[in-house]
Amino acid sequence: MADEGLRPIIVKRIKKTAGGHHGGAWKIAYADFVTAMMAFFLLMWLLGSTSKGDLNGIAEFFQTPLKVAMSGGAGAGDSSSVVTGGGADLTRRNGQVKKGDSAPVKKTYDLKAARAVLEAEEKARLKQLKLKIEATIEANPLLKKYQNQLLLDITSEGLRIQIVDEHNRPMFALASAKLQPYTAEILHVIGAVLEEVPNRIGLSGHTDSTPYMSDSGYSNWELSADRANASRRELVLGGMSDAKILRVVGLAAAAHLDRKDPFSPINRRISIIVMNKATEEAVLRDGVSMDVQSEGPAPAPAAAPAAAAAPAH
Repeated sequence: MADEGLRPIIVKRIKKTAGGHHGGAWKIAYADFVTAMMAFFLLMWLLGSTSKGDLNGIAEFFQTPLKVAMSGGAGAGDSSSVVTGGGADLTRRNGQVKKGDSAPVKKTYDLKAARAVLEAEEKARLKQLKLKIEATIEANPLLKKYQNQLLLDITSEGLRIQIVDEHNRPMFALASAKLQPYTAEILHVIGAVLEEVPNRIGLSGHTDSTPYMSDSGYSNWELSADRANASRRELVLGGMSDAKILRVVGLAAAAHLDRKDPFSPINRRISIIVMNKATEEAVLRDGVSMDVQSEGPAPAPAAAPAAAAAPAH
């Protein structure tokens, strides 16, 4: 009995940890709620800032059939048909046209209208050149002195510059291709002006109808050609590039300037053509002669006798 009274008494105490009212579970729920709200507001912001076209694209992405997603294809038209696209023409992909796409518009160009615009621009440029040469003549005392012998006009071939004879003021020595000093100076000034334009140049020499034939067969044809070449050389000496010259011809008395009087001194002249593009192409392609076409038919020159007759000027 005494031993039983000495037995130790053991007290077991259970330690309880306080977790607030509901423990820590509410924190996890609150974090999930905040995350969901953030995702919601982010979605709203994306929907508000995305264009309508992008939204349609996103919608079509989620509408892609499973067969297309698994086996591949260009779009919904491939999901249920062996032939892609569809329609009456199996070579065309009618079923694969994107929304908003339209057939390409073929641009058509009016070549006649474009050529007309270019011709108008070129004609305006030649008119400006004509005004510039006229201003140069007016400002140069030497040229102004011979102003009556310088004729400028616009023809179907381009700008025509003619240097004509007067009764007491010929351009060349009698029956010769030797230029008078003042004629050479006139050509020097004109050559410097013509070098500033890109147009090609043509020259033609003309005589009146006075018959001229030497024992060696030298006639108005040879004389007019030699005078044209002499003028070409003076233009080059004045500063014009020789590469700009496209044609040099002698037309003798075939194209008179004064048709009523075939012996008029103005028929003895040098004609310089600043060619337009059409004339240049025609000369290069077909070798079309100049001056004769633009001035029309001329009276037939008088027949030259076999012996030497009065020399042409």
